[in-house]
Parts: sequence; C-alpha cells; structure tokens
Amino acid sequence: MQTILDLFRLDNKVALVTGAASGLGAAIATALAQAGATVAVHGNRRAATETAAAIGSKAAAFRADLSTIDGANELFGQVVDKFGRVDILINNAGTIIRHAAEEYPLEDWQTVLQVNLTSVFQLSQLAARDMISRSAPGQNVGKIVNIASLLSFQGGIRVPAYAASKGGVAQLTKALANEWAPKGIQVNAIAPGYFATSNTEALQADETRNRQILERIPAGRWGQPNDLAGAALFLSSPASDYVTGTVMTVDGGWMGR
Repeated sequence: MQTILDLFRLDNKVALVTGAASGLGAAIATALAQAGATVAVHGNRRAATETAAAIGSKAAAFRADLSTIDGANELFGQVVDKFGRVDILINNAGTIIRHAAEEYPLEDWQTVLQVNLTSVFQLSQLAARDMISRSAPGQNVGKIVNIASLLSFQGGIRVPAYAASKGGVAQLTKALANEWAPKGIQVNAIAPGYFATSNTEALQADETRNRQILERIPAGRWGQPNDLAGAALFLSSPASDYVTGTVMTVDGGWMGR
C-alpha cells in the first residue's frame, strides 16, 4: 500500500540542478538524490564536481556558461547525452551585480538578465519539449522549479537588474504553468529569503545591515541551504502534482512581517 511518504520518492527520475557547485543548489541536488533521483549537477565558474562526489554514483557533474546565449543548449545536450532525458529541472543558477541604478552598466544588466531569466526560459523550453515528447493524456510527466527571490516582490537597493530578473522569473513561472499544466508539467518557483550563501557574504559581513535584516526576520536567523531542500523536494515530487503556477516563499517569515 502506498503511503504519503512514497509520494515524495523520486526513484527512476532524472533531475538537472543548475548552479549546484555549492550553496542552495548543492543542498537541493543532495536532497533529490536522497529521495532516489539521478542528479545532473551543473557548475559555471566553479565546477560541480565536489557536489557530485559527495552525492556519489547517482550524480554527475556538468559545466556550461549560462551567461552566454548558447550555454543552456550546451548544458541540456550534455545531460541528455549522459542520462537520456530530464524529468525534473531546477533552475537555480543565478548571479547578482551591485551598482547604483544611475550608474548601472548595460553590460552587467545584460549578463544578469541572461543568467537569471533568459537561461531559465531556455532551459525550461528545452526540458518541456523533452517531457512533452514522452507524455500521454492525463499523465504527469515533469516538474520545473525556478528559484525566484524576495526581490520577485520587492525592489531592493543597488540591484535593479537582479530585481527585474527575479520579478521576471515569478511571472515566467506563472505563464509557463498556464500553458504546460494541460500537458502534464507542473511549473512552480521558490522565493528564498535571506540565506547564508556566497551571494550574501557582503551583507552578512556588514554589521549594521546584518542586524537590520535579522530584526526583520521573525525566525531571527539567516536561512541555511538545507532549509530550502524540503520545499524543493515537495515541488519536484508527485506530492505536488496538483500544485502549479505558485511562488512559494521560504523566508523565515520575512514576507509576513
């Protein structure tokens, strides 16, 4: 007899997790592997070989530059050549570049939008084509989980490109969910709050800003990468087959404050 815990199993599934060399991506990839998935872990500037080695035989590392227009195609092709298909796509890779808005270089704007938004669309499109090719009426064939941000809802300071890209991720998630739910693909997003990762090192090191952030978080602490793993597993598993087009906040209560 199937139990509720069985709905969280990912046996015989192939998952691609971008930006999995460390931090949130590594934690998500590890969780999916522990639930039974075979995991393709992606790195860009830093290879994801350490993550793959820590997971073991159920993982393989891939490298591609998602800041280029061809990076998504190169990555997806590598993964399909190795594993034959993709059942779960976690669009976690992202970058942030800080400047005052009036001085923001167009080159940096384009880089952030390419990595954080355009490559998310490219990979989602590639994954959906692969999933739909294997679908049957009434069958759930795939999961796409995008990593959004609190700045999908708020504007931030000195990060106009990042805020624009993450706002776009939230809306793209809803648009793709509308089109692909009838084809058996659930598309959702997770909006992490303030997590202790390399992207937030400067904020953590700033005594004043760190205090202000902690005062706003009801949980009273920075999130740790493993705090995101449960939400990612839920949205990747059959337990969420009737959940699509949602942006789930995992933020220690920040948005409810």
